[in-house]
Amino acid sequence: MATPRRILLIEGHPDATSRHLNRELADAYAEGAAAGGHELRRVVVGALDFPLLKRAEEWNHGSLPPALQASQDAIAWAQHVVIFFPLWLGDMPAVLKGFLEQVARPGFAVGPDGPKPFGHKPLSGRSARVVVTMGMPALAYRWYFRAHSLKSLERNILGFIGFAPIHETLVGSVDQLGEAGVAKWLTKLSKLGREAA
Repeated sequence: MATPRRILLIEGHPDATSRHLNRELADAYAEGAAAGGHELRRVVVGALDFPLLKRAEEWNHGSLPPALQASQDAIAWAQHVVIFFPLWLGDMPAVLKGFLEQVARPGFAVGPDGPKPFGHKPLSGRSARVVVTMGMPALAYRWYFRAHSLKSLERNILGFIGFAPIHETLVGSVDQLGEAGVAKWLTKLSKLGREAA
């Protein structure tokens, strides 16, 4: 059995009310994590009301929107963060990108003087997993499209602010999975939750 960890699940699907595959995968991971004795918190980005950043000064010197304080606290609490999102237009949904831009502020996710590639990374010591669902085959996304948006998230956001290691789970051809395919992925996510690796 894995050593118990503090795990934060971030649901990046914009639709916070419907029952969709991203929610089912997150639920399966959460059930596995609970069975493995891990502590768990959850952020549903689509249920949060926050403005988008529009100027560099807002990011550098503005205040964190009150609606995101609990999310930032949960990131600080976590040892392992799992981000779920559907691939839209080749990238994460805009609401998830806006969320990450808001919470990853100087003094929290980067040093107080702003980002420095080789400087202090306040969130070092945390690991992450990114779970992405998509209509295309995962192999096509990984090899033909070079998983460009996923690599950007891993390198330019998560890795840049100190997360390591970062693992990925790609769920492709979601419209063709059928009940058996969905069940297989739910079992896999539950196992990943138990292991929290």
